[in-house]
Amino acid sequence: ADETGLSALEDIVACREKRGGYLGQKSMGVNTASATSLLADLQAALTHGTVARRVEALRRVTDLFLFAPSDYSDAQIALFDDVFQCLLLKMEQSAKVLLAKRLAPVAEAPPGVIHTLAFDDLIDVAAPVLVYSDRLNEEALVRNAREKSQGHLLAISKRKALGHAVTDVLVERGNDVVVESTLNNPGAEFSDDGYSRLLTRVESHDGIATCLGMRPIPRHFYLQLVAKASRSVRAKLNEANPHLADDVAAVMKEVAVNASAAKTEETLRAQTLVKLLHTDGRLNEAQVAAFAASGRVEEVSTAIALMTDVPILTVENMMIEPRAEGLLVLAKVAGLNWTTVEKILKARHVASDESISTSLAEYQDHFNLLRPATAQQVLRFYRMREAGAVPAA
Repeated sequence: ADETGLSALEDIVACREKRGGYLGQKSMGVNTASATSLLADLQAALTHGTVARRVEALRRVTDLFLFAPSDYSDAQIALFDDVFQCLLLKMEQSAKVLLAKRLAPVAEAPPGVIHTLAFDDLIDVAAPVLVYSDRLNEEALVRNAREKSQGHLLAISKRKALGHAVTDVLVERGNDVVVESTLNNPGAEFSDDGYSRLLTRVESHDGIATCLGMRPIPRHFYLQLVAKASRSVRAKLNEANPHLADDVAAVMKEVAVNASAAKTEETLRAQTLVKLLHTDGRLNEAQVAAFAASGRVEEVSTAIALMTDVPILTVENMMIEPRAEGLLVLAKVAGLNWTTVEKILKARHVASDESISTSLAEYQDHFNLLRPATAQQVLRFYRMREAGAVPAA
């Protein structure tokens, strides 16, 4: 925006006036002052003008540029770029927001000022160009997504087209809102790494799982998604993709087999740990309460079995039965207090996925009324029956 630049800008203004446009068209809302007045105001604004004067100069230069941007040469666009950049210095945010909104949809917008607006910390300034401007190439979008805020990432996710280099960063850095927005964008492309990263997030977020499953994604990634998704999400995906029902059934059968094997390994590890604690004399009520508070049902079952000399399988069955009277008897025999028993009952219902048919208050009453001697007698009777010495009722 030096003397040579201002002279070139004056030529542009004069050309527009000769063609009957810009300054002479009141319908465009443009000030009808002369070209000399515009250049004088612009020069004054650039050198020592107030913020208000710079805002007015910015508006008039923007009007001039937007009159017919496709008519300008690369050199002329570069000149406008310089002028815009100079005017933006010490410019109030509202003026930047307005400039971003006006330039964002213009294919010929000066690239330098578009880049400046896109990297502005204020999302109201950056969002319009991040969403709409074609002047931002993939390299700039990737850099912006790596450096700027979640608001910037959300704006990028709404562009009409997104290459996988950009979506890789959105999936890596974006929060759940950004990821869902990206998945809901039909113009977004994803790499294999992007899909893999998305699959790590679906287990804890049904919204992401559903959005991913509703997209046309590679079959092997879809089947992995189904295997990881919750039951409610699988129901939605099965309804949306009935042609994959047989494949999904096969995958779920394999998942069930693997889950059973994993459960067996988990049970063995839990039992080994608790047996070691019992052998070392460190299996006490505090340890049982800690297991229950953490929802470690396998450890709780093994601990109660060892403390009452009852088969582990028996306790495991009691842990999943609708009623809890058997557990109350064992807890009383083991010498546990109600605070610990309450934690066990809560962990038990989480594990069995059963609704609590009897309130904790009722169970507490039963537990408090149950005397240790009576509990021991009930347990002895149970053992005799299991051994065949007493006929089953």
